[in-house]
Amino acid sequence: MLKVGLTGGIGAGKSEVSRLLVEHGAVLIDADRIAREVVAPGTPGLAAVVEAFGEEILAPDGSLDRPRLGSIVFADPEKLAVLNSIVHPLVGARSLELENAAAEGAVVIHDVPLLTENGLAPLYDLVVVVDTSPETQLERLVRLRGMTEIDARARMAAQATREQRREIADIVIDNDVPLDALHKRVAEVWDDLVRRAREPRAASGGGRPRDGGAE
Repeated sequence: MLKVGLTGGIGAGKSEVSRLLVEHGAVLIDADRIAREVVAPGTPGLAAVVEAFGEEILAPDGSLDRPRLGSIVFADPEKLAVLNSIVHPLVGARSLELENAAAEGAVVIHDVPLLTENGLAPLYDLVVVVDTSPETQLERLVRLRGMTEIDARARMAAQATREQRREIADIVIDNDVPLDALHKRVAEVWDDLVRRAREPRAASGGGRPRDGGAE
């Protein structure tokens, strides 16, 4: 099994890259999707979030009002840290369950938005970063997600910088390119991942090789 951490800033197009990798045959473990599952109505996770932030972060149907919660935590680093302390352990436990269920020779892609921020790179055999300029991120968030420019900039500011993400990258996928160029680059990366998955590696219990460098 090859364990790959996939990350990128909000609006970088990481979801499209993960979708393409799945088409090629990757096993995807999506931290964002799991983060939604662990705070679904009736879960201990949602109960803990409500206890920390109050019932005003609930929608009328009892589900988590994610935009409301986001407007609170992304404007206050301390509150964001509280939310992360609740959600991240739950996401980690579920991700491990899914990883253990994958086939022995699989390429397992962990789609982790905050991989850089939380220092998670050592957990993976290598890290793939989807990279775009901040200008592209901002434009996509406003145009495609309907955010205000103020909200978009706050979300971006709460994440690692472009330079910090590139520092931990073993492979960089440039997504300031046309879609056909992105497809070609992802296909190249997939071939590389398959090759790496077939190479014998020292049994070290997982984690990245020490000499990995950005491509």
